[in-house]
Amino acid sequence: MEILHLHRLFLVLALVLGSGLPCFRADVDGNGQQQERRTYIVHMAKSQMPAAFQHHAHWYDSSLKSVSGSAQMIYSYDTVVHGFSARLTAEEAGSLEARHGILAVMPELRYELHTTRTPEFLGLDKSSSLLPASESVNEVVVGVLDTGVWPESKSFDDTGLGAVPSGWRGACESGTNFTAANCNRKLIGARFFSKGYEATMGPIDVSKESKSARDDDGHGTHTASTAAGSAVDGASLFGYAPGTARGMATRARVAAYKVCWLGGCFSSDILAAMEKAVVDGVNVLSLSLGGGSPDFYRDSVAIGAFAAAEKGIFVSCSAGNAGPSSMSLSNVAPWITTVGAGTLDRDFPAYVTLGNGKNFSGVSLYSGNSKGTLLPFVYAGNVSNATNGNLCMMGTLDPAKVKGKIVLCDRGVNARVQKGSVVQLAGGAGMVLANTAANGEELVADAHLLPATAVGEKSGDAIKMYLFSDPNPTATILFEGTKVGIQPSPVVAAFSSRGPNSITPAVLKPDMIAPGVNILAGWTGGIGPTGLAVDDRRVAFNIISGTSMSCPHVSGLAALLKAAHPDWSPAAIRSALMTTAYVAYKNGGKLQDVATGKDSTPFDHGAGHVDPVSALNPGLVYDLTVEDYLGFLCGLNYTSSQINTLARRNYTCDPSKSYSLYDLNYPSFAASFDSTSGGPTTIKYTRTLTNVGAATGTYKATASSGSAGLKIAVVPDTLSFSKAGEKKSFTVTVTGSAMPASTNAFGQLEWSDGKQTVRSPMAFSWA
Repeated sequence: MEILHLHRLFLVLALVLGSGLPCFRADVDGNGQQQERRTYIVHMAKSQMPAAFQHHAHWYDSSLKSVSGSAQMIYSYDTVVHGFSARLTAEEAGSLEARHGILAVMPELRYELHTTRTPEFLGLDKSSSLLPASESVNEVVVGVLDTGVWPESKSFDDTGLGAVPSGWRGACESGTNFTAANCNRKLIGARFFSKGYEATMGPIDVSKESKSARDDDGHGTHTASTAAGSAVDGASLFGYAPGTARGMATRARVAAYKVCWLGGCFSSDILAAMEKAVVDGVNVLSLSLGGGSPDFYRDSVAIGAFAAAEKGIFVSCSAGNAGPSSMSLSNVAPWITTVGAGTLDRDFPAYVTLGNGKNFSGVSLYSGNSKGTLLPFVYAGNVSNATNGNLCMMGTLDPAKVKGKIVLCDRGVNARVQKGSVVQLAGGAGMVLANTAANGEELVADAHLLPATAVGEKSGDAIKMYLFSDPNPTATILFEGTKVGIQPSPVVAAFSSRGPNSITPAVLKPDMIAPGVNILAGWTGGIGPTGLAVDDRRVAFNIISGTSMSCPHVSGLAALLKAAHPDWSPAAIRSALMTTAYVAYKNGGKLQDVATGKDSTPFDHGAGHVDPVSALNPGLVYDLTVEDYLGFLCGLNYTSSQINTLARRNYTCDPSKSYSLYDLNYPSFAASFDSTSGGPTTIKYTRTLTNVGAATGTYKATASSGSAGLKIAVVPDTLSFSKAGEKKSFTVTVTGSAMPASTNAFGQLEWSDGKQTVRSPMAFSWA
């Protein structure tokens, strides 16, 4: 959470409500009795609608009234879901679920948000000749479900753009501080969805946030401008990261769907927004939010994304910020592209110089000047009467012991920028923020309110040793601005959530990583760069971090690929991004993981770091249809009702057919072996490659494993293509030796014609 500066009330509510948990509010019935009601999403089998009803909406209303005379329908759904949402007691929900035509009645879940050099880092500045013509990108619409949009941002300037695409059916809704006039040929849609949120949390206080698509938070403006923001010269944050800020698909159109409010993002609103986005005509959906990993038929994002994929819409979601713990991913459905976070080759160094002459490197985006004067230096835990005083929580520091001094605070629990504010309020002159074991050597820069820098765990421990041993410790902080060319880069961010996939270990997640650390993009004019109420600074661009930032990078890249290849399916686009991703640096070294300081693995980086220029011409792709996903659900042994919840139609698995999760035509290979089997286990995968490159070509397979416990065989090991669009199938047989529990092993499969390489990661765990 601290990664994203989720501020104000959100910081408190997150602790109260908890991500991915049902949300409650006590309502009063007609007899004055208090009943515990919560919002439920009711999934209906539309094909079972009785003939007496002429329209499904009438049937939904009648079904609701049959169990409650007072319950009000919040939303009616008909595109990504068949059904409705309403506030019910547990008894009413149970009665409703027992009625004819009801597939499931599920409690609403609460989801959380996950927070200029990027185009150059990805090579987009050097490859204009390889990118699709601007006219085709003009027709692509990226829909962003987030905290809304700040329409005045220069990132949404429509200069040079043609008319709004003729097939666009969206709208710009009026509300608090927002009218249709705020949209233009760049920002072509802006809607807001608050009914579900207000049903649980009460009416929105428009003095604190806008009941409209206007972004008072900043997160939504940042993600939207990252995906498809217009090029803005002279962008920076207080002079840091200077240059031209531009989204991945600068000519694509943006449609903003505000689903996140001060208290979070609620699934009834998310489903309503996804429904509108599909009907409006978006080509890409970007969701930098998540709520744990429930089964797919219980996950509103997975349900909505299934319908979107069926309509040919690419859905990109953030992997989550719960790393480096294993099995910490969100958004793991195979029809969603799941994006982890890596670093750029840019840093913002700020050094701590101690009174003993030693220097320690950190990072900061502090905007003021430093005189370089040594000042008294104290440890927060020694200038507080609170047991958690070392964390610099609100009201824990003693001003008499802090005034005029630099304070060392330990990272954790509360937001990094809030710690600086606490030091400032106590009269402190500066702050050194020290990582603990939970964050290791990962450094994330912040626009602190006072002179401050963040240092890694090792430096923090060394600085504390000086603090505790010197009778009169002193320090100063020096700010060095922006440095580029940092190596190695990228490295996997420690906060980026990791595999294995807890729902379906046979599908490797995340799919890939993209830039997500210290990303410069557009910002709201409604709040300062720290998101703190006491921060009265206003900026046009901000630098923040999280898988929330990596997700829209991939959303924008998908828009570029869609423009270049309009006939490609969402699965084909994901395949192109995955099979061309890289897992090694130019010097041959493997991608690193900042959490361990060692080589990263496919459980950390998926297929690797995106390489958009290569993805434009991948040679071969692993394609998928909705029928393939339905077979996958059969392989999960889902019931007909559970499948209907996702597919919105009757679908019965063929009892005579053997469904295998390993036959899903995914661009990666994964499995979980039984560590108690006592012997080797063999798994057989079936895959099909589609030729999207030259008309003719012969590809040779090379399978490799970094573990003696894995044996990999590919049959056939040569595929010859004679025309574009031709499909060829092959099998991969993996034999895993008996291994102790918690063992991981990795490999890769490459198909190459001598010019292009189609690479798939392999990841196996023993449980």
